Amino acid sequence: METGTATYWGNDLVASADDAWWQAVMEQGEYASYRSRSERRNESARYASERAGSSGSADGGGDASLDWATARQVYESDQTVELAVVGFNRGGLLVGWGALRGFVPASHIVAFPSQVSEEERKAAFARRIGGRMTLKVIEFDPANGRIVLSERAAQAGPGRRTQVLEKLQPGDITRGVVTNVCDFGAFVDLGGVEGLIHVSEVSWGRVAHTGDALEPGQEVDVYVINVDRAHARIALSLKRLQPDPWATVEHRYTVGQVVEGKITHVVPFGAFACLEEGLEGLIHVSELAEGSFMHPRNIVQEGEVVRARIMSIDGEGRRIGLSLRRADNRWAENTTPM
Repeated sequence: METGTATYWGNDLVASADDAWWQAVMEQGEYASYRSRSERRNESARYASERAGSSGSADGGGDASLDWATARQVYESDQTVELAVVGFNRGGLLVGWGALRGFVPASHIVAFPSQVSEEERKAAFARRIGGRMTLKVIEFDPANGRIVLSERAAQAGPGRRTQVLEKLQPGDITRGVVTNVCDFGAFVDLGGVEGLIHVSEVSWGRVAHTGDALEPGQEVDVYVINVDRAHARIALSLKRLQPDPWATVEHRYTVGQVVEGKITHVVPFGAFACLEEGLEGLIHVSELAEGSFMHPRNIVQEGEVVRARIMSIDGEGRRIGLSLRRADNRWAENTTPM
């Protein structure tokens, strides 16, 4: 699978309509046979060759071009289709669609166990083989040989995706359910179509992993950044429901003020301290302590709460300069703040 990329809609960073979105859909595991674009194309061609001349059906053999045309019609009309489960991998189920194979991610299977061991997960997949599922196409990309389907989306009923996409506008606030969490964001079901909260839009503060803030099944209010109706892509934000702390930082803090902060990161050139959610300042190595020392970790550690003096504030540049060695009142009495 290709490395996920990002693109910009205006000034907003969101997952691209191709690789990043696909990476998240497949985050829980890949097709063993769908490793690269060329291999995915070869896979579709091989299925077509193997079944050439046989009669077409929803999940039997058939002509690949006709199956792609049918899949496109189902996708564009937001209809449901019933398909047989023919296999599985770590990430989900494989379903037969004539000469094609579709993929149903585990997060899109209704009532599928999530907090289970690897063996239990494998057994749950295996029990589905031979069964049939009512599905909707949520990702249609014949150029790259892929069809992604969802059992959960099929519950919304025909036409619901189009209704949601037409109704939503940038700036709207709506409610949804988190369906999948991955390294670069979280998917939210908005009632027939999914939107993506990029990890950079989860919080004004530092987020190491989306799973630290969100979990599947959680109901959330989200801010709509952008709606791409052509590709059924919706970019969402959690942090924009709250004011940007940097927008008013110069009105709430002053140079020379002594504040408390929690050390979040220690690096060779200093340490970062969180003053409030979304607001971090840098204590440069030269402002950690008097004298010489081998590394900033000899002075402070992550998680430690410290008192620091504000040396500079740049709201537009989103920077605050802090000092530990100048935090005591004796320095304030004898020195003019920078």
